Amino acid sequence: MSRELDKLSINAIRVLSADAIEKSKSGHPGLPLGAATMAFTLWSKMNHNGKNPEWDNRDRFILSAGHGSMLEYSLLHLFGYGVTVEDIKNFRQVGSLTPGHPEYGHTKGVEITTGPLGQGICNAVGMAMAEAHLADKFNKIGYSIVDHYTYAIVGDGCLMEGISGEASSLAGTLGLGKLVVLYDSNNISIEGHTDIAFREDVAKRYEAYGWQVLKVSDGNDIDAIEAAIAAAKAETNKPSIIIVKNQIGFGCPAKQGKASAHGEPLGADNVTAMKENLGWKTEPAFYVPDEVYTNMNEHIEKGGATEVAWNELFKAYSAAYPELAAEYTKWMSGELDKEALLNNEELWSFDKEMATRESSGIMINRLAKLIPNFIGGSADLAPSNKTHMKTRGDFSAEDRSGSNLHFGVREHAMAAIVNGMYAHGGLKVFCATFFVFSDYMKGAMRLSALMNLPVAYVLTHDSIGVGEDGPTHQPIEQLAALRSMPNMTVFRPADSKETAAAWYYAVTNGKTPTSLVLTRQKLPLYDGDPTRALKGGYILKDSKKETPDVLLMASGSEVELIYKAADELAAKGIDARVISMPAFELFDAQDEAYKESVMPKAVRARVAVEALTSFGWHKYVGLDGAVVSLDTFGASGNADALFKQFGFTVENVVETAVKTINN
Repeated sequence: MSRELDKLSINAIRVLSADAIEKSKSGHPGLPLGAATMAFTLWSKMNHNGKNPEWDNRDRFILSAGHGSMLEYSLLHLFGYGVTVEDIKNFRQVGSLTPGHPEYGHTKGVEITTGPLGQGICNAVGMAMAEAHLADKFNKIGYSIVDHYTYAIVGDGCLMEGISGEASSLAGTLGLGKLVVLYDSNNISIEGHTDIAFREDVAKRYEAYGWQVLKVSDGNDIDAIEAAIAAAKAETNKPSIIIVKNQIGFGCPAKQGKASAHGEPLGADNVTAMKENLGWKTEPAFYVPDEVYTNMNEHIEKGGATEVAWNELFKAYSAAYPELAAEYTKWMSGELDKEALLNNEELWSFDKEMATRESSGIMINRLAKLIPNFIGGSADLAPSNKTHMKTRGDFSAEDRSGSNLHFGVREHAMAAIVNGMYAHGGLKVFCATFFVFSDYMKGAMRLSALMNLPVAYVLTHDSIGVGEDGPTHQPIEQLAALRSMPNMTVFRPADSKETAAAWYYAVTNGKTPTSLVLTRQKLPLYDGDPTRALKGGYILKDSKKETPDVLLMASGSEVELIYKAADELAAKGIDARVISMPAFELFDAQDEAYKESVMPKAVRARVAVEALTSFGWHKYVGLDGAVVSLDTFGASGNADALFKQFGFTVENVVETAVKTINN
């Protein structure tokens, strides 16, 4: 591993990146060329093993500036992660292992999906929090089995995004000493020099956040970068940011230092000029000299040896602390005894009416006793969201053992942080806020769904039932927005039993995030098996006739309206079926026979009731049905008065049903 061979390997990153982007006729060459030295130096110092990308105690790496994905793919190729030259040649092609932005679960070695700027640094904060919590739980003197760093490469754009400021502030507050961010400071954005929109002193900002700030004036100075990484690792009480002055598009004479290097191929002539400038063979494309691979084999062997040493440590740990080692293995496997939860009567038991936020709080505390790696918190709303776990302490700079997380008023960063915590492995994670503020979180929630991360989102105060706080705090369109998101399961439970089902699904499904949309106001408790809510929609109260006269359907608090309306309709000689619809996605996933048994096609008189926008209900009520909904903003006032004002009354539901039948 000579310095000259390392420099040759760094230039291999530049060449592979430029050739791949040129071949695909799209991509972002500026960052891979400019940050190659910084990234290679970091990877050569990280503890990781390309032969086993899932090794528990690997250092985590996140390319927050995900548009520079060819930088990461080149590193994965050189460090032995199984990304081949052929994969690189297929950069940005359908079905390739080298998509336009790094994708979690798709390419081995990619720790998290990035691309929307600012998300990655927040994910890194989450991973560092997870490491700190797990280390506190499992490490013993002489046995530091959880002992790794989280590294992120960010660009100017990441640090312009507000979400990065939210997460960085929290990271400083928490003193996450094993979080190291390398800032590719090249002063160029798509529109030109960053002076047009970004003149702040980033170093002073991060000092104010409570970070250690280190500077490297020359992004091609390997020794200086190594020294900065060592200094960052030596500071155990603060996260560190290393501000590295790089030149975008470095090595390409016509492009380096220019905005045009950012997001378009260099052009064939410029690629040739770059290779000549770097002293590289101009043909064939994707050429890497053998001595680079020989050099990289030494780095790869070093990574493998590091894992072997850890495996020996864990073997000794298992002998010294067998029960703890078994628990660690279980946590990291993600295993959960679904049957034990399903058959636990106490978990599902409720005996009185209450707000679903209250029953959710009870469920969180019950699950905390059953799932030791259950962790989560709220954006400064735990007393309102009912998310505090009474038997657990608070996670803080002073105490890493706590399971109650305090995110402060930082909804967007909170959601991105819990994505990082879940992707790290070893923890079951949730977060919470008021439902209306899910708008602030949507970017990160979308990434939860895209990555199949089963994060639980607790979203309380779900409608005009919020009352006096008024329309700024009353959700209208938010429910339809979440329901429209692919791979997001949305529960709006009608009672405590459905809330229990929602939580059971959230912690056991393993493949989708779950949004639990919960009331502030009390709701009834209905008779029946609570697990039926796992079908997404079911008959809560059936008609006397085999074919009902009308189908009444609702979710959440409005189920009470249709339940009572059915009795009023019966007095008029109209036989109604009452259907609770807590989760559209789960109902839609049932087989046709089940869906027909609940909503017979022959019954075209249908009424849906929900105190939010009607958007989404028409697929159930059809052209002949009606939706009692709220397609305007709400108002400030007593919740009961508002429900009446906006037509959410038994009388209006009955009148709408009669009208639908007559039509």
